[in-house]
Amino acid sequence: MQNKSALYLLLTANAVSGFAQGISMLAIPWYFSDILDASSTFGTIYGIVTFLTLFWGLYVGTLVDRYPRKNIFLSISLIGSLIIGSVATTGFILGEVPMILIGFVFCTTLFIYNVHYPTLYAFGQEISERANYGKMNSFIEIQGQATSVISGAFAAVLITGIDQQFLTDIGLYGIIDFKLEAWTIHEIFLMDACTYLIAFILILFIKYTPVAKEKTDLGSVFTRLKQGASFLKNHPLLFHFGLGSYAIFAMFLIHIHQLMPIYVNNHLEANSAVYAGAKMLYALGAMLSGIGIRWVFKNTNTVKAVIIMMVLSFAVFELIAFTQSSTILIFVCFVLGLTNAGTRVLRITYLFNHVPNNIIGRTGSVFQTLNVLIRFTFITIFSLTFFSKGNNITWTYFISGLFIFISIFPLLIFYKKLVKMKIRD
Repeated sequence: MQNKSALYLLLTANAVSGFAQGISMLAIPWYFSDILDASSTFGTIYGIVTFLTLFWGLYVGTLVDRYPRKNIFLSISLIGSLIIGSVATTGFILGEVPMILIGFVFCTTLFIYNVHYPTLYAFGQEISERANYGKMNSFIEIQGQATSVISGAFAAVLITGIDQQFLTDIGLYGIIDFKLEAWTIHEIFLMDACTYLIAFILILFIKYTPVAKEKTDLGSVFTRLKQGASFLKNHPLLFHFGLGSYAIFAMFLIHIHQLMPIYVNNHLEANSAVYAGAKMLYALGAMLSGIGIRWVFKNTNTVKAVIIMMVLSFAVFELIAFTQSSTILIFVCFVLGLTNAGTRVLRITYLFNHVPNNIIGRTGSVFQTLNVLIRFTFITIFSLTFFSKGNNITWTYFISGLFIFISIFPLLIFYKKLVKMKIRD
């Protein structure tokens, strides 16, 4: 691999910022659900920011294709550090963080996330040989999910603290005797801001040589977006594959940010240790998927592998809808880690092999925009107070599983053509 040191430095920076970011993205939904008892308010915030990312996502693809990916990483790292650091400082001054600023940090993180990952994968494609695309995508997945495992463990500790009840919940009471006060939300935000700054410094040291130099298109945003849509219009099979294979990702994001805190609080009547533990097991499953997904499906074509992952995801969403067990929730999250991450690695590698690098960001924007519309629709529906009362949250999982099941049909209908398709020059 020609730019191995650059890729490793990029992954290190990604791990550093992702660690604290992961804690914040666990802490904020739980804070709204458990501390503020404002699940519907959080659902409204989540719906609004998801809708706004529809327009932001359209522009992100043009940023990724037009500007140096290193500069984009530097920009979002600095912006994240300044904004979240300012909110943390406000919390130290006032003694607490106002609800609106907590929501603002969540919005900021999601906006950065929408720039970060398209840039990360495009940067990885830019500095990797085509033969290494699968390996590179697996590296990104393994590193990202390993970070999530660690951040999930820390989130459980920082959000709840360590006391007798916590040690009992994780089966260690009587084995160890240790206490730790729970961190305030602004202390968590301060750590988040500092890691963004560290990532900024690491990225400054990245030096690389593009493997294949593509001509940069300097057209307007609207023109460049039309080019991405036009490419998919001329290759409708890619459109069907990209849209269908995104279904797991769409429903998983809603599950982890909006639904699971309510499910744990209302349906399971459990504490944040279960919530963070489930997220940690998801990350473990995703990490294992990143390590072994290409080996498991080495004798299976990508389209069939994605279909298998979607069937498994449908099954576990329905399982969680009709059960009431913390153990089952943790098992379901582990399986979703395997299927969501595995599908992402396979999907991205498939698209890399069929879409030229100079248009990958724009085609990605089309898929992201449609995915945002889907998420916004379901977030809006699931924000209805009906779903936050009693055990009604289980209906959201039944609906989520049904949507994934329906999304499998385009892949089945065009299966043979998708397997044989060859486009990328």
